[in-house]
Amino acid sequence: MNVSENNINTPVRLGISQGDINGIGYEVMIKCFSDSRMVEACTPILYGSSKVLSYHKKLINANDFSFVNIRSTDQCQNKKFNILNIIQDEVKIDIGQPTPIGGLLAAMSLDRACQDIINGNIDALVTNPINKKNIQSKDFNFPGHTEYLTKKFNAEESLMIMTCRNIHIGIMTNHLALSDVPKVITQDLIVRKLRVMDMSLKRDFGIRMPKIAVLALNPHAGDHGLIGSEDDNIVAPAVKQAFDEGILAFGPYPSDGFFGNGSMNDFDGVMALYHDQGLIPFKLMSFTEGVNFTAGLPYVRTSPAHGTAFEIAGKNKASAQSFRNAVYLAIDIIKNRKEYDLLKSNPLQKAKRDHIVDEDITKELQQEDDGPTI
Repeated sequence: MNVSENNINTPVRLGISQGDINGIGYEVMIKCFSDSRMVEACTPILYGSSKVLSYHKKLINANDFSFVNIRSTDQCQNKKFNILNIIQDEVKIDIGQPTPIGGLLAAMSLDRACQDIINGNIDALVTNPINKKNIQSKDFNFPGHTEYLTKKFNAEESLMIMTCRNIHIGIMTNHLALSDVPKVITQDLIVRKLRVMDMSLKRDFGIRMPKIAVLALNPHAGDHGLIGSEDDNIVAPAVKQAFDEGILAFGPYPSDGFFGNGSMNDFDGVMALYHDQGLIPFKLMSFTEGVNFTAGLPYVRTSPAHGTAFEIAGKNKASAQSFRNAVYLAIDIIKNRKEYDLLKSNPLQKAKRDHIVDEDITKELQQEDDGPTI
């Protein structure tokens, strides 16, 4: 049982992995929690180094930011920024440079935070950006957080969802080379990922009957086989299978026209088949605000949608908005899951809620019908 399950009013204990110490992770974190309202919303616990934290605090002149040192989550203080030191030694910091120690400490921080969430010592995890090259080792042999966390938490299936406001874009093949994408796209994979997205939109985001658009693999959805047969032979049958299972899935849609004409606003979720197909339009719409969420895990994990940004590290130029939104989203998903699970365990309460929703929809339709005529 997680620490905040007993009392819905207990602040969420939010574990934060430090990411790469030479990137912008510490800067955006300090900027976020310099606002005292943020420690009212949750109890943050950084798995990092107080020496590194002090260095970054001084670097950006964050005089109004304070923190407390703890040795374990049992010592964490509400309404304070807590740092759990994973290393006591002095650490060499090379701002803006990927270094072996930066990768080692990023992996150590992530592993310690994961162990604490598995043990129920924290409620949710926000991960700061890592450098995918220098973090590689015999213990971290993954292309990114999503794949690592899926294995670490023994999740049967996961899905990277990029989200901001009402935009939820799933990335079916994660961090995969484009040349390998057609090789792994199968009807079974598409259906499995749609199941994860459908459940996540319901349980994590509180959307009652989510509509999901599936993007096409080829330009113009293959033009009936002229530019590839995958959309006719694999994607379309998968969408139909998912729909027959009760998932409101539609498509495949050519991605250029889909985003160009604003069709994403007609859906609750969008399933992109490969990384840049989803990430390019997403970042055009929400570059400084977006959040990366891993659906399908037994624990809540969010992350800012940006990377280490070595080129601006230490220059006090980084925006904290994406990190702040990642914190808020983690808190919201914790609450949404509790509500969803409560409703699923109490059919009478669910029926009452559905009745209220149906009444509200009826009233809205009546108001539209009663509107002025010309």
